[in-house]
Amino acid sequence: MQTVTPEALARALTALPDDPRVVVSGNHSVPWALVHLLDATLETYTLNMLNGPAGLPDRAGVTLETSFVGPGQRRRAGLRYVPSRLSLVPVLYRDRLPVDCVLVHCAPPREGHLSLGLEVNLLPGAIEACRERGGLVVAMVNDRMPYTHGDARVPLDHVDLAVEVSEPLPSPTAGAPLGEETSAIGRRVAAMVPDGATLQMGIGAVPDAALAALTEHRELRLWTEMFSDGVLALDAAGALDPDHPLTTSFIFGSPELYAWVDGNPRVQMARTERTNDPGLIARQRSMTSINTALQVDLFGQANASRLGARIHSGFGGQTDFIVGALHSPGGQAFLALRSWHPRADVSTIVPLVDEPVTSFQATAIVTEQGTAPLFGHSERDQARALIEQAAHPRVREELWEEAAELGLA
Repeated sequence: MQTVTPEALARALTALPDDPRVVVSGNHSVPWALVHLLDATLETYTLNMLNGPAGLPDRAGVTLETSFVGPGQRRRAGLRYVPSRLSLVPVLYRDRLPVDCVLVHCAPPREGHLSLGLEVNLLPGAIEACRERGGLVVAMVNDRMPYTHGDARVPLDHVDLAVEVSEPLPSPTAGAPLGEETSAIGRRVAAMVPDGATLQMGIGAVPDAALAALTEHRELRLWTEMFSDGVLALDAAGALDPDHPLTTSFIFGSPELYAWVDGNPRVQMARTERTNDPGLIARQRSMTSINTALQVDLFGQANASRLGARIHSGFGGQTDFIVGALHSPGGQAFLALRSWHPRADVSTIVPLVDEPVTSFQATAIVTEQGTAPLFGHSERDQARALIEQAAHPRVREELWEEAAELGLA
């Protein structure tokens, strides 16, 4: 690894092939100094990033590409959405989506290794694919990035060039209180989670509410795509298994959380091919997957990706974890959501989803109205439970009429 000036890095970027594909740390670990330099140096390029935040380049010549759409990528003309389970995206980097350059956000080296810090995800696979092609790997080394272990560690000789910075890391702004309905959903989910379970939580208020309701549990383990400050609360309450590593692929939270994970050997960052491998997920003790959705229909199909025909997010890890959890001895896969969408003013339990299905065959659908068990029940019993125990009362009569038309009543 050679530390260089921004001017020297710009010269190296001009040597990339025409319209290169550049994979960049996403989520909340974007190396903004490198992104801005890339955009100022190259007229055309493809920016491949997971869950891209606001502020990404928005001009002719820049193609945004992703398998999970973030706020800075939604509604963008020319967005190249590549549907894929996240566990399979690194496979695409070796074949269908060849990588010319990788830009990563790292902690300073310790014992001959940089650390990818808060964001591992697809990056180890991208670095390997890029190096196999003779591409360029660049690190933004930030002394404020926490040093994490596991697959986050990158040997110095796997990085070609580095630029040093000292920049604060993003943290979530304080949101609105969870509200009684969301808290009630969290309590319903927590009541079905046994002591000793292994947890995966998706992103959103409902999974956060479930986590907040688990502080009285004991010997809980973590095998998940991401975690936030809720894990600090579980640890402080003594709810976590102290002898088992906390496995995740990316982290986002408060400065207190970042200080807690810095150098913490209990936190093992893992590449997506590992965290999201259904076979490995199935080996975890009482694997319990907690995710949410935009809509669930009477066949138990969930749309968690699209608003109308427009892509809103993507498969994410939901499909990987539902399959893995159901194959785990004692495992469960919950989809938890409010029965009524407050902004759209519509029911989230619908007769039949109009958009492409994100996932199906969860253990149960949980709303503030109740819990509808699905797995192992006939399709008619599933529909009955969804209408009577999960749907909002104001739409139940209409749903029964639609169920009859669909042959479910």
